[in-house]
Amino acid sequence: MKVRRGAAPRLVERSRTRTRARGRRSTRLGALVVLAAAIALAPPGRAEDRHAGYYYPPPQTIETYQPRGETLPDSDHVRRIGFVVELTRQMLDKPYAPEFVVFAKGEDAEKMLIVALKDGVIDSIYRARALLAMLTSVARATPLFQEVGVADYFTFFDLLDMMGFRQLTISDGDGFAHQVQFE
Repeated sequence: MKVRRGAAPRLVERSRTRTRARGRRSTRLGALVVLAAAIALAPPGRAEDRHAGYYYPPPQTIETYQPRGETLPDSDHVRRIGFVVELTRQMLDKPYAPEFVVFAKGEDAEKMLIVALKDGVIDSIYRARALLAMLTSVARATPLFQEVGVADYFTFFDLLDMMGFRQLTISDGDGFAHQVQFE
């Protein structure tokens, strides 16, 4: 073993480097284990909600809804996007500006988002539920609900589930968000 003047022996330097690398690897491994545990133990919907923080704040409340009907066999992303486009067209046809926007997100457009466009529209769980109740009234007037004979029983949530939506998030676009997941 050669020793250079004024420098520590190489073997010792490598040994320290190897020890540091092992220490970093074990620290990284520990961090990965903690991250995996955090993801596994996170409440449903929050771990994979990549839209939170972009379109709306992280939901303060998450509820699970048990739909009363079945998803229609021909419900796919084309139907869901078509529904959102038609709903948006109807809102834009009004003589006044819409107070909220509706859009579909997710790999298969399976997540519906409703986000307020101005302050004071959907800023509490109570206003969110009132808007959803109004949308239930609209859904009950649709030919689909009339034909199936469920207009007096099904809700807006059931309509969304029939079209294959798996999640609805409603937000004021600022500090409030509520999420409904369909089982």
